[in-house]
Order: sequence, then C-alpha cells, then structure tokens
Amino acid sequence: MTNEATGVPGRTGMVRRDPYLLAQVRESFGRVVYSHKTHEKQADICFNKHRWQQGVLVALTAISSGTFIVAVVGLLGEPVLTSLATSSIALLVTWVSLGAKTFRFADESDAHRGIASRLWDVRESYISLISDLMSSDVSDEQARARRDELQDVTRAAYADAPRTSPKAFTRAQEGLKHNEEMTFTPPEIDLFLPEALRLHEGEARS
Repeated sequence: MTNEATGVPGRTGMVRRDPYLLAQVRESFGRVVYSHKTHEKQADICFNKHRWQQGVLVALTAISSGTFIVAVVGLLGEPVLTSLATSSIALLVTWVSLGAKTFRFADESDAHRGIASRLWDVRESYISLISDLMSSDVSDEQARARRDELQDVTRAAYADAPRTSPKAFTRAQEGLKHNEEMTFTPPEIDLFLPEALRLHEGEARS
C-alpha cells in the first residue's frame, strides 16, 4: 500500500499522516550530516597542524643540538657567527614551544572528533526515525517525541562544540558532493540515505 498523505509505503494501509513531519525530519537529518562531516574535516585540519607543529619543533631542536655540538668542537671557526646561529635557532625553538602550549591543535582535534562521534549517533538515529516514518511503524505523536529528543541531543552537542572554519565546511561540501550551503532538496538528501529510504530515487541517481 502507498501512504495517502506522503506517498510512501505503509504497512497499515491508507493511513493519513502529516507530510510536513517527514519533511522536517529529513531536513534536520541533512543538517546533522553536514555538521558531522564538517567536524570530521576540522579534526583532520587540526591534527595536520599538530603534526606540522611537532615536526618543526623536532627539526629545530635537532638543528639546535647539532649547531651546539659544532660550536663546542670549534669547527666553524667564527665564534660570533656560531653564537648568533645557536641563539637564533634556540629562540625559534622557544617560540615554537610556546606556540605548541598556546595553540593546542591536538586537543582541538580530539574535541572535534568527540563532537563528530556524538553527531554520528544522532545521524544514525535520524535514519532510523525516517525509516520508521516511511514504514508507518510509529505514529506521528511518537515520531514528534523522538524528533524532539534528537533535537535536544543535537542542541547539547552544538553547545559543547568548538567553532569550525570555512575551510572545513568547504571540505565537507566536497566530501558530500554538495554545492549549496545548508540548502537541501529532496533528491540531495536522498543521496545521504540508503537506497531503500529514498523518496526520489531516479532524481538522486541523476
């Protein structure tokens, strides 16, 4: 049977349902998909910065140690230049070390991954809710209650989330093959859903 109000299969026959409820749930799902992917990309960006930061610190420390050894042995022959080079490199090491304490890219990466993990759970719960709505396994009242719960969980995750960058959002767009910021048409949301849960299968494939 096809649901009279929404045009989706229903096991209970011609049951009239609120078509706007499913549309809202799908829109909320699409937003969570984007937020989840953006935080994943931001975590990657922060982790790459952390690796670069640590690599520079290790390299400068090694160079500083090597310059010090050369100065001790007296192979450079120019004490002033040797002292200046050693001091400059030591200053850079101090600067990078202070930067590592100020800009905690590793901690920031972990924070974004933590939010992404929480949003992943919300994302999967939305898929389950969409599935239940389309199969008429839940009433509109039950679906609204579940929707409100998911909105509360999402709101709590957003409240704890560190800010993301435009670069992360752009990478999320590329990863999800989406060209419009936070705007979803039904076929575009279908691209995020399993094939059996799509409403516009033909358009989603095109």
